[in-house]
Amino acid sequence: YRAATLYAKINQIDYEDEQEISEKIPLISLNFIPADPVQKVILNDQDVTEAIRSQEITNNVSLVSSYQKVRDEMTERQRQMTENSSVVMDGRDIGTTVLPNANVKIFLIASVDQRAIRRFKENKAQGSSATLDDIKKEIVARDYKDSHRLISPLRKADDAIEIDTSNLTVDQVVNKILKIVKTRA
Repeated sequence: YRAATLYAKINQIDYEDEQEISEKIPLISLNFIPADPVQKVILNDQDVTEAIRSQEITNNVSLVSSYQKVRDEMTERQRQMTENSSVVMDGRDIGTTVLPNANVKIFLIASVDQRAIRRFKENKAQGSSATLDDIKKEIVARDYKDSHRLISPLRKADDAIEIDTSNLTVDQVVNKILKIVKTRA
């Protein structure tokens, strides 16, 4: 969804123009290349790994991802990625819509304050001047939009295991997930 939102930006399509975005979405070439520490996201032969994490994309991805044709196209592409291999996938509707029959579903949560601090640090490292308060407001607004959208709203799958990461390090979260995966495999 971030790549679709960036595609709209690059092609100067208004984020609110559902019809044009929906018409163009099948034209997007999207690939993922495993890399360390994060996989690379390739949009139409361009590495957009960092660009999809920009503040503008973050602020508009909820709107673009609410469009039915965008959701249908991206859901199908995500499902295709799992056809011939095991994958770890993250997203706000992976366990409920994209892969409802996944063997393991983890639902990560964290307090808004902690998420804002994390995003603030990420943004600062990228040179963003967004304030902590602004980021917190954006997170609250995005959560509301995503959990109240008509199509595939953000919610925990009934069979997902919830992990509150508010007071955990990345390594602690990874270890918890690995333990869960080992018991389910």
